[in-house]
Amino acid sequence: MADGADDGFDLYDLRVEVIVPEGEPIYCGAKPGDHFELRGEMLHLPPGQGFSIYSVAAVLPLLAAKQRPTHANDWMTTDAEVACPDPNCASRLRITRTGKRRFSHAETTAVPLTKD
Repeated sequence: MADGADDGFDLYDLRVEVIVPEGEPIYCGAKPGDHFELRGEMLHLPPGQGFSIYSVAAVLPLLAAKQRPTHANDWMTTDAEVACPDPNCASRLRITRTGKRRFSHAETTAVPLTKD
């Protein structure tokens, strides 16, 4: 910004973890505790671990909203588990906010801020 004002904004880092009820079958190839992390726009997996694209697709629409601060009464704040996209699988995908990271508008887009 030309006037030197702070152009920063905060996003939560997220962890998406596979939760499997004991004794239940799982069909996506995941193991309990498998996870990925989202830091800003970058998705990170532990070395040697995969993650089903169908499971990622199930949580993907929620991740941008879960990264942003929400009102305490908003369901996006309280609800954290997503069902596996396979209706025969009992696993869940738990989305947890793990920390906050600060970003600069100018470093994330070519569109300038306006005073409006």
